[in-house]
Amino acid sequence: MTGLINYVSCGALWLGLAVKTPDLIRHRHDPYLRAICAVLGLAGVCFLLGAAPTVGAVNRLSGVPNLAAPLTYASITAYSAASQVLIVHWRGGPRVRRVVRRWVVAYAVVLVGIAVMFALGSAPVERRTDLDTYYATTPFIAEMIVLYLLGHLTAVTVTTVSSLRWAREVSGRLRAGLVLLGTGSLCNAGYSVTKLVAVVARWCGRDWSRLGTTVSPAAAGLGALLTSVGILVPLAGPRLTQWRRSRRAYARLEPLERELDGVLTRHALRLPRPRWASPTTRLMWRQTSIHNALGYLDATFDHALYERVHAAALDAGGDKEEAEAAAWAAVIRAAVARAAAEGRDDRARPPLRAPDGLAPPGGAGTGRLTVPVPGAAVLVRVADALGTTPGAAHRGGTTAGAVLTGEVLTGEVLAGDAVAAGVPAAGEVTAGRVPTAGAAVSEIPTPETMAAEIPTPEAMAGEIPTPEAAAGGVRTAEIPTPEIAVGEVTAARIPAAQVTAAEIPLGEMPAGDVRGGTSPTGAL
Repeated sequence: MTGLINYVSCGALWLGLAVKTPDLIRHRHDPYLRAICAVLGLAGVCFLLGAAPTVGAVNRLSGVPNLAAPLTYASITAYSAASQVLIVHWRGGPRVRRVVRRWVVAYAVVLVGIAVMFALGSAPVERRTDLDTYYATTPFIAEMIVLYLLGHLTAVTVTTVSSLRWAREVSGRLRAGLVLLGTGSLCNAGYSVTKLVAVVARWCGRDWSRLGTTVSPAAAGLGALLTSVGILVPLAGPRLTQWRRSRRAYARLEPLERELDGVLTRHALRLPRPRWASPTTRLMWRQTSIHNALGYLDATFDHALYERVHAAALDAGGDKEEAEAAAWAAVIRAAVARAAAEGRDDRARPPLRAPDGLAPPGGAGTGRLTVPVPGAAVLVRVADALGTTPGAAHRGGTTAGAVLTGEVLTGEVLAGDAVAAGVPAAGEVTAGRVPTAGAAVSEIPTPETMAAEIPTPEAMAGEIPTPEAAAGGVRTAEIPTPEIAVGEVTAARIPAAQVTAAEIPLGEMPAGDVRGGTSPTGAL
């Protein structure tokens, strides 16, 4: 158990140094960070060199009895100088550099004095734990001991007073850190005080060496722990807060990633999940996956749907952020459904070629969405909208790509979409069967089903539009538009012999022109 307190204290201090090392590498010219790292590193060196096993190893390897003593005292003096430099940088002001130089010069003089006193003195008997009291009356060695103790006591006293005084002026984690730092410095002061008391008692002929061998190490170990925590609390607090927020945001984005999972998997847009990563890294991974999917779906985002849902959410009393989240949730869900339908259609049959001039730009049903892709904060609200309202895409009374019986949604039927979805033959376009953007290719009638659906002359006689209807009174759901009719009404294949004069509207289609199942431009 000998030296256990020293090694544990050294480990605690160097753990704090390891936490701050990445920041020091990124900002190596920051004097404040350099001072903090110097304090933590040198304090650890003090405990390492002061441990009895280390003292024995140094003396044995060097061949000089008690050489570990001036090395330990020198490290304590360097730690004291670093503490003063840290305090000066905390105070700030126009004279920071000048004051820092003065402290450095002063403690450099102490270091030189320690080296000179040890060289002039004589300490032939190795003392691993009680050298301070054993050689308290030895010329030059006694002066060396007092010199390092006074230098250390000065540094920790200034640190204690400054930290506790500043703690009254701040709050939060900074106040907690200053209180811990001040308390730790006070414990370090207890180390120097007990050592000095034991030395003075030796001068007076009393043996109080147990103060230097039991109380002083315990006070120094506790001071090291409190000092390390006090320095790290204000620095690690923001990082812990960031990790907590990242974990919360990562969990809230899960519904949005689940909605986009099909697109991410089908097109290999998701990066491998990081292992043993920080919450911030996992959040960046999920955000990157979502942005990859949104970038792939960007061309299919529905501007009209976004505007409808956004307006409906505002009319319902929601604020702008809620309306934006609801609109994006609807647009994303509609785009995912459209992409899934197109994927199934591509596997079912080869893609159809639309006639020139009829293909919609970008494949979108209602025009390209010009609203920027949502940022990180908006994505979280969109995920909340998807997670709490599974039917978010149905807001505003419509669904992207929906077919309403006997009703065509404004702007959702384009010529190119009708061709791509497979427009039924003449006589098959009835109420409730008008194809919309995203309609399945499986609805395209095959020749066998079309042959079974060819109306008889008697049935057709009852479906012939009147001259008024042919002149423009036919509803959209009852007759294809001229653009769709051009070269596309081919499915009925009515033999020429079965066409009678009563079946030709307004005499615009001669009986001899109905051949091979084609219909000339303007026939309907």
